[in-house]
Amino acid sequence: MEALLVIDVQNGIVEFADFQKELTVMKDVIEDFKRKGKPVIFIRHLDDEEESSLYKGSAGSELHASLKEYAECIVEKQTPSAFFETDLSSRLEKLDVDHVFIIGFNTEFCCQFTAIAAFDRGYKVTFIEDGTGTTNTAESYGMAGLDIKDFVGTVLHWSNVIEVLDYEEYIEVYK
Repeated sequence: MEALLVIDVQNGIVEFADFQKELTVMKDVIEDFKRKGKPVIFIRHLDDEEESSLYKGSAGSELHASLKEYAECIVEKQTPSAFFETDLSSRLEKLDVDHVFIIGFNTEFCCQFTAIAAFDRGYKVTFIEDGTGTTNTAESYGMAGLDIKDFVGTVLHWSNVIEVLDYEEYIEVYK
């Protein structure tokens, strides 16, 4: 069984920049999974630090209105990995999931960490590169010209264990 993990699509991240393209891809993938009757699990990051845009109980920690209506199942986490100290593994096991697809925010942290953790737990993993976004930039890392999504996608692809697709490839292979 395939399941979709929608990671950290929360106000404190989405309202940081213009993520309309990424949100459109995410919505299309979510709707495809829903149409096929496959599980869609939203992951929500909650911080204990009041200064954080994802501070639990704050407006920033809430799921973004653009996708909130699809969130029937939500797993809360406090680290980049959606598996660490959460019940995600047991939920996936109950659903007999063996293949997870990953979309959401932030590409190089929560999406990447969750993809690697899923592989480590024996799941087939598909990372939809243009269905992820990040609040960071090349300047954040002091690396002029860095395309964070492409870099992470390339690293995961080169691992030869995580399938990395863009949305058009996803449609060709899975729709």
